[in-house]
Amino acid sequence: MTALPRPDFRARIDRALRQAPVVALLGARQVGKSTLARTVADGRRGDVAFFDLEDPRDLAQLADPMLALADRRGLVVLDEVQRRPELFPALRVLADRRPVRCRFLVLGSAAPSLLQQASESLAGRIAFVELPPFTLAEVGESARARRWLRGGFPRAFLARSDAASLAWRRDFIRTFLERDLPQLGSTVPAATMRRFWEMLAHIHGGVLNSSALGRAFGIADTTVRRYLETLAATFMVRLLRPFHANIAKRQVRAPKVYLTDSGLLHALLDIGSQRQLDGHPAVGASWEGFLLETVVRQLGARDEQCYFWATHAGAELDLLVVDGRRRLGFEFKRTSTPAVTPSMRAALTDLSLERLDVVHAGPTSFPLADRIRAVAAADLLTTVAPGDRTR
Repeated sequence: MTALPRPDFRARIDRALRQAPVVALLGARQVGKSTLARTVADGRRGDVAFFDLEDPRDLAQLADPMLALADRRGLVVLDEVQRRPELFPALRVLADRRPVRCRFLVLGSAAPSLLQQASESLAGRIAFVELPPFTLAEVGESARARRWLRGGFPRAFLARSDAASLAWRRDFIRTFLERDLPQLGSTVPAATMRRFWEMLAHIHGGVLNSSALGRAFGIADTTVRRYLETLAATFMVRLLRPFHANIAKRQVRAPKVYLTDSGLLHALLDIGSQRQLDGHPAVGASWEGFLLETVVRQLGARDEQCYFWATHAGAELDLLVVDGRRRLGFEFKRTSTPAVTPSMRAALTDLSLERLDVVHAGPTSFPLADRIRAVAAADLLTTVAPGDRTR
C-alpha cells in the first residue's frame, strides 16, 4: 500500500508554519495526519522532535512540558495533542519568546475541548489546517468510482480489494466508537452511538428533524443535538446550515445532515460493492453527498461559507457557497438529462446567484440557460476552476 504525497496540504502546513509559531493539523482519526507531519518534517532543515501522546514514554517526557520543550530548536511535532490539553499554556509561553526558537506542529482529532483550549490559550499564535480524507482532486478522476464506494480514508481507499476496504471501515467504526470517542471525552455508550450513527446514515442528505429523530430513537431533542455535535466535532458528520434570504417566502430553518465520508456511509449501510451501491435506495443521496464534499473541497470553502436553501413552497438549492458578495449555487442530479426547473430559476433570482451549476451523471457539460450550466461529474475537477476558489 503506497500513500499519496498530498502536496497541497503539505504546502498549506509549510505556509502556516512560516506565519505562526504553532500550527494545529486537525482531522479525523486515521486520516493520515501523522504521515503528513513526517513528510513535512522530512522537508525541513534543522532539528525535528516527535512526541506521540499515546505513547507512555513520550507522555513521561512531557510530564514537565517546560523542561522538556524549552531548549528545543527547529520543529516539534505533538501527535494526539487532545490527550494533553494542559500543554497549551506551556506552548503559549514558548510561542511568545523572541526570537522564535522553535515552531510547533500539533496534531489532533478536533475534540471540542482541544479547539476551545487552543483558541483560548493560543489566540493570535496558532493557525489551523484541516486534513480531510483523500479528495477526488488527489486521487484523480479515473479513481472516482472507487473513491465514491470506498471513501477517502487512506487505508480504505488503498486497500487491495473492495472486501478488504469494507473490513477496514467496519473495524474503524468499531474502534472509533469503543476507544476514540471515549478518549475525546464522550460518555455515550458505543452501542448507543452506533445505532444513532446508523440512523443518520439512513437520513443522509435529508433535512434534520431532531424531534422525529429523538422520538424514533427514544431520546430528547437536546440529546440528539449533543450526539450530532460529537460526530460533527470529530469530522464524521457535516451539518449544512440553511440560508435565509430576505424574501417574502417561508424558508426551511433546520440543517441538512451528511456523513462526510462516503465509505463510512456505505459501511454503516452494509454496502460493500459498486453493484450493491447501484441497487441501493440510498444511491442518489450517497452520490449527492460525495459530490457535494468534492465541490466544497475543490473550492476550498470553509464550513461557515456553505449552506443549502429551501422554501416551504418547494424551491431548493443543494449547496450555496457564499464568499463576500459572490454566491455560487450547485444542484446534484444523478441523471444523464439535466434540465432547468422552476426551483432552479427561483434560486437563481431569490439568492442573486452569480452562477448555478447542475452537476449530473451524463458524459458532457453544456450551457442550460443564462448563468446555469450542466456540469458532468467527470468534468467537475476541471470545471470548478482555481478562479472559483473562495480562499
